[in-house]
Amino acid sequence: MSVQTKTCACKKETDREKNERIAEVIEELKDREGSLIQILHMAQGIYGYLPLKLQQFIAEKLNKPLSEVSGVVTFYSFFSMKPRGEYTIRVCLGTACYVRGGKKIVDKLREILGIEVGETTEDGKFTLEVMRCIGACGLAPCMTINDKVYKQVNPDKLRSIIDMYRGGAN
Repeated sequence: MSVQTKTCACKKETDREKNERIAEVIEELKDREGSLIQILHMAQGIYGYLPLKLQQFIAEKLNKPLSEVSGVVTFYSFFSMKPRGEYTIRVCLGTACYVRGGKKIVDKLREILGIEVGETTEDGKFTLEVMRCIGACGLAPCMTINDKVYKQVNPDKLRSIIDMYRGGAN
């Protein structure tokens, strides 16, 4: 059985339907060693984020303590306990990116979006996060918007990049 993590844009799933899909994922993977992270990734793909209630559901289905599930969720920055925006912007603050202006990128995005790191815009469009390194040190400073990498980012060009996503022309 292969469980898909993408939802159909033509039909809005109920929480019950999402939980059923997550239960299928758990059933498929629960006996595999080290499957918790994979289950959490898939659950976040289905649900959008990992609220405490969903973590409890996963812990019960896996017969694991909630502290173990929550520990993994809070340890890895990829997981979120709050809904994220349609577009997650992650600015690299690894050494090369930081030295080459990563902090200026963060500051300019905070100004443009009107939010702090870890927050989501009121319209639910953007979430701003930082990360340690994306492995493109020679092209620093870098950032990602969802899965797209932006290299040698210039603070003066950020508004036009963000406007592309606001207009849906990405």
